[in-house]
Amino acid sequence: MPTVVVVGNPKPASRTAQAASLLAEALTEKAPDHVIDVTDLGQGLLEWENPKVLEAVGLTGQAGLAIVATPTFKATYSGLLKLFLDQFATAEGLRGVVAVPLMLGAGPTHAMAPDLFLKPLLTELGATCPAPGLYLSDKTYEDGVQIAKYVEAWGGVLNDAVAGWGARK
Repeated sequence: MPTVVVVGNPKPASRTAQAASLLAEALTEKAPDHVIDVTDLGQGLLEWENPKVLEAVGLTGQAGLAIVATPTFKATYSGLLKLFLDQFATAEGLRGVVAVPLMLGAGPTHAMAPDLFLKPLLTELGATCPAPGLYLSDKTYEDGVQIAKYVEAWGGVLNDAVAGWGARK
């Protein structure tokens, strides 16, 4: 089952992308199979049935594990990420995908945002989110401390969920 990282940051090759890839590697012990930097989809996000966007949607929908990452904008996920997730044609577009909502921010003020805002959107699309979302400081995520704590606490649950869904797909 592939691991997909979806990055909803308007800046290409962002800290958000790096943090999401670090989390994916910590959870699976290998680099993600696909990194979808949504900003690379450009104008296609405003079109229905754009081939590049459909390919990205397809890869995400076939993931065993999807790390869905965004910077924190106005206490919630980016509009860019929302444009991408709106491309899923049905409310079941992420059915069978185990998702981890990941958000980066400048401080702890919005630490609940992954669970309050991003997780409900992912579950609305059919994803299973068996663990809490992860909020990381965009200034300290590189030290890996919070990622290691998250993996220690929730890695087994996430890996079991991926294995369970994989048997059903």
